[in-house]
Amino acid sequence: MDKHAIVQQVIEHLGLELQAAEQAARAAHETATHEENIAENKYDTLGLEAAYLAAGQARRVEEIGLRLRVWRQLQVRPYRDDQGIRLTSLVLLADEGDQQRWLFLGPEGAAIKVQVEQCTVLVLSPDAPLGQRLLGRHIGDEVELTVAGRAQRHEIIEAY
Repeated sequence: MDKHAIVQQVIEHLGLELQAAEQAARAAHETATHEENIAENKYDTLGLEAAYLAAGQARRVEEIGLRLRVWRQLQVRPYRDDQGIRLTSLVLLADEGDQQRWLFLGPEGAAIKVQVEQCTVLVLSPDAPLGQRLLGRHIGDEVELTVAGRAQRHEIIEAY
């Protein structure tokens, strides 16, 4: 499976998310600076509220832009057994019911699913609970994760 295709889809997704955030930030800024929103008395807070919203939207644009830059600069590396699973590893897990799923460990900020070669791949960060448990592990290892008070065991079937 092509890991570069996964990275490209994440970049496209973040690009669309950035466009939407920029549009929302522009609209919030226009609302905050519109002449009708100038306070007429100390109880008239519409303009102030709009300014807070505009500031929050601007921070969101900045955060998404940063994540996008990180993903664009990502160096995709092959899995090496001597290092185990690490950032940019593509991993096939099987649970106790032999249900299999693909995971890609990427940088922070893109917990999404992508389609590559008719497979669904969950992109997660090494900071996610499952991502933390996978780091440094090898093919054949088992990882355990407690979800909603129930322990789930997964075996690492493949890694790239």
